[in-house]
This record gives sequence, structure tokens and C-alpha cells, in this order.
Amino acid sequence: AAPAGAVAFGVKHTEGVSVDVLLRGRAEPEPAAASGTKWPLHEGTALRVSMSQASSEINDNKVTVSFYAEGGKPLNQAGVFLTGIGISLDVDADRDGVVEKNSPHKASWAWGPDGHGAILLVSCDKDFP
Repeated sequence: AAPAGAVAFGVKHTEGVSVDVLLRGRAEPEPAAASGTKWPLHEGTALRVSMSQASSEINDNKVTVSFYAEGGKPLNQAGVFLTGIGISLDVDADRDGVVEKNSPHKASWAWGPDGHGAILLVSCDKDFP
């Protein structure tokens, strides 16, 4: 996706985003945190983009990649807006009708009317032979 003549790139991102640069031939990624850092543009170079928390609104985070020619002359930019989605696998562990993130009963299970722990119902019939 780099424009013709590009030999290097730089990355900027909003606070809610983490970006790592995976360079060809290197085992460890480099964090793209330092503003103004330029990396050589080689085949096999990749960016790993992640978010550690859900967004507060749609498109509230952004990553911008700037492309440079020989001598550091700016050529073009490409950007993407990001929305972090929160996914929770929490359960109503104490069976009181409320899903709690920090329920002390998540790590164990007890049978009976005063029991606790998740109940899993599995459909094992053949809907489609």
C-alpha cells in the first residue's frame, strides 16, 4: 500500500492504541511510541495494532502511517480509525440474575439451591445430518 518511491515510514497513533513494528529478520517487535521515528520500508515489514480497552465512542482512536522518499521527503499518509469493542465472558456465577465481573464464585461450582457457578446447557442433537 506504500506509494511509489517510498523508502521509509513513520507511525503516529492516539493514546488508546498500541502499535508494534515487526521488521523483517528481527525476532522482537519495536514499539511505535516515539514520535518522529522512521523505519525502513522492506517487504515483510508489518504493523501490529492493538487496543487494551473498549472505546468510549465510535472511531475514537486512529493510526496514521506516513511514507517518506529518499532524504526524508514526505510522500503521502494513510490512516485508519479504530473502535475498540469490549467482550466479556463473565457469567451469573452466584445465580442471582446479575452478571458480575468480580464474583468470588467464578472459580468454583456447587450443586443445589444455594449453589454457585456457571450452568452450561449443551445441545448435542443432530440439527443437520
